[in-house]
Amino acid sequence: MTAIIWLIIFLVSIIILLKSSDYFTAAAEKVGIILGMSPFIVGVTIVAIGTSLPELVASIFAMVSGSSEIIIGNVLGSNIANILLILGLLAIIGKMIDTKYTIIRVDLPILMASAFFILITCYDGIFNIWEGIIGLIAAIYYLWFAASTTKPQKEEKAIQKEMKKENLPKQFIIIFITAILIFISAKYTVDSVIKLSEIFNIGKEVIAISAVALGTSLPELFVGISAVKRKKGGMVFGNILGSNIMNSFAIMGIPSLFGAIIIPRSLILFSIPVMVGATLLFVFMTQERHTTKWEGMILMLGYILYIAKIFNLF
Repeated sequence: MTAIIWLIIFLVSIIILLKSSDYFTAAAEKVGIILGMSPFIVGVTIVAIGTSLPELVASIFAMVSGSSEIIIGNVLGSNIANILLILGLLAIIGKMIDTKYTIIRVDLPILMASAFFILITCYDGIFNIWEGIIGLIAAIYYLWFAASTTKPQKEEKAIQKEMKKENLPKQFIIIFITAILIFISAKYTVDSVIKLSEIFNIGKEVIAISAVALGTSLPELFVGISAVKRKKGGMVFGNILGSNIMNSFAIMGIPSLFGAIIIPRSLILFSIPVMVGATLLFVFMTQERHTTKWEGMILMLGYILYIAKIFNLF
């Protein structure tokens, strides 16, 4: 009975964390535009950070709770799920996802660098504050780079005019309420992971790398499905690229400011190499500037085998 209760708490906490993060980001975006920020700059800063908010807040609580292995588990699980599960599923649904040359030329090298950053810094079993600072510098550089290389939309003034009709106090109330909800739901997400790991005698990193990572990757899946329907393949690739890069640099970097992150040996020997391998596979597949239905099936099969392996099903 206790297990069922904590499982319900986990599911409810994840849902509230995701939804409240969405409303928080949307309200923050509106406030930024109302106060005179360019819609374009808001998009590549507030929205980019907002999509990583669930992982970030949960990671900080994990560090404070003395369960730092949840952090690396969530990062690795999210990165692997984004490539193998989400890209694979979207390729099957959309049959073919086209992308642009600029993503291949510019963003992919940063993605590869972020994967090897995790491999190198976590190899000794500890991710310390200095490695975290390097990661944060890299994350800031990536956001700056995205802001300086992406062209503003032509309809920026129209967007700004429309947003200024919004009620500013209302947006601040939304930000305040959702911030509280994010705080509470993140705490209970971490608490439920710790309790479930004790009840089922499973490593906290295993639950984080599977259930938590899958839950926090749902926004990327929903955005991807919408993009595939509108034949916006570049958005699918860009969303996965940005999410993985921010996970590796920022979601690892910020919690490390509160203390060293302990990396379980099982992740060093298996999950980190899988994440690097999935990243390289992603890079090779995008060289032809599209992902086919058959490649999507290969990615999906890879994710199923990975989850089966971490739960020792074979």
